[in-house]
Amino acid sequence: MDSTAGPSTRWRRIVLKPSGEALAGPGGQGIDGATLEGLAREIIELRQDLDVDVAVVVGGGNFWRGRTGSLSGMDATQSDHIGMLGTVMNALALQDALERLGQDTRVQSAIEMPRIAEAYIRRRAVRHLEKGRVVIFAAGTGNPFFTTDTAAALRAAEIEAEALVKGTHSGVDGVYDADPLTNSEAKKYTEVGYLEVMTKDLRVMDATAIAFCRDHQIPIVVFDMSVPGSLRKILEGEAVGTIVHDV
Repeated sequence: MDSTAGPSTRWRRIVLKPSGEALAGPGGQGIDGATLEGLAREIIELRQDLDVDVAVVVGGGNFWRGRTGSLSGMDATQSDHIGMLGTVMNALALQDALERLGQDTRVQSAIEMPRIAEAYIRRRAVRHLEKGRVVIFAAGTGNPFFTTDTAAALRAAEIEAEALVKGTHSGVDGVYDADPLTNSEAKKYTEVGYLEVMTKDLRVMDATAIAFCRDHQIPIVVFDMSVPGSLRKILEGEAVGTIVHDV
C-alpha cells in the first residue's frame, strides 16, 4: 500500500471502530435506523470524497455484552460467542445501509458463515479496499476473551491501516483524566501517549488493544460519534477528540 496520504487527508487507510451502542441511537438497544444511515453517509464521504480506504470493526453491545452473560452465571466462552453474533447483526445492518446509498461493501466474519458473509482473509480484505469497497469485519477475532477493541487493533495491523478511529456513544468527546460525566473538573487530553493511557487506566480501549497499537505504532483517535461531520474533520487534520500516540 502507498502510505503517502493524499493532499487533503491525514491518513490514507483507517479502521473505524464504532461501539455497538453507538448504532443504537438514543434508545441504547437494538439498531436505530437514522443513526445507522448517518454513520453510513459519513463513511461514504470518506471513501468517495476523500479517497480514504475504510474498514470497520463493529461492536455488539447494543445486543449483548459477553461480560453481562458471564456475570449472570453463563459460561464465559458461550457468552462471548453470543456477543460475536451480535457484531454480525450490526455488520449486516451497516452493509445494507451503505449499499442502499450506493457504496459497494463486503462483510468478512472471523467465524465462518458462508451464506451471509465472507470468511476473513487478509489478502482478500486488502484487495476489496483497493477496489474502493468498504470492508466490515464481524465476529471480533473469532475467539472468546478478546474484545472488539482488540479485534480492531489486530485488523488495523493486518491491513496496514494508518490509524484506528474509535467512536464513543456516551457524549464524551475524547479522553479525560477523570469521568467528565461525574467530575466537572475532568481535564481533556488533546493528545496522550500509549504508556500514560495504560499506567493511568484512562479507559480508552482495553489494555491489550492499547499495547498492540503501541507495538505497531498505530495512532488511535477517540471522538464522539454523535457529532455530525467529525469523521471528515479528523481525516482532514482538525483537532477533534483525542489522539493516542507516541508523545
